[in-house]
Amino acid sequence: MRSEALTLAFDTSAAHCAAALLQGETVLAHRLEEMAKGQAERLMPLLEKLLAEAGHNWRDLAAIGVGIGPGNFTGVRISVSAARGLALSLGIPAIGVSSFEAVAEGAARPIAVMLDARRGEAYAQRFTDAGAEPPRLEPAGVFQAELAGTPILTPEQATFPLAVAIARVAASRAETPQPKPAPLYLRGADAAPPSDPPPVLLD
Repeated sequence: MRSEALTLAFDTSAAHCAAALLQGETVLAHRLEEMAKGQAERLMPLLEKLLAEAGHNWRDLAAIGVGIGPGNFTGVRISVSAARGLALSLGIPAIGVSSFEAVAEGAARPIAVMLDARRGEAYAQRFTDAGAEPPRLEPAGVFQAELAGTPILTPEQATFPLAVAIARVAASRAETPQPKPAPLYLRGADAAPPSDPPPVLLD
């Protein structure tokens, strides 16, 4: 991407609203607001504030980066929906970036990224010079044994803040065709399907 091109990135995959605005590799603005709920109401005002503080507006953007998870089902869908809507209205690409890719950004390969999946489980993905293996969900102990000898990164050890990393990855891909952002779900929803039979449709 051109060195002066602007990339806006955001993430609501966990209990936060995170956003960053990059011009090339320069961070113009960055925010992380912790919140257990309310991301849907907070996201757009946060993005508008970020742009205004940097002296830019929506039409200045060249690309959008969005965190696709894994993470909170509702949170991931909030960001992905916003990114796809903005991309459509602005006529610019929206690039989905996983939490694994964001944590691995700037780290030497080979590397493995491990994310807490709770319930004694972990999400993990290994990155090598040849590419990335598919991400998986397993008991944490399985990965500890399997990845012995491979440096393991957690979000706390990431080189860049989450939204900044998403923006960097998105900017690096913005000039090549990309699929539309879609949520990355490695575990099914906690909500169980209703046990009651569905209503009968009458003619």
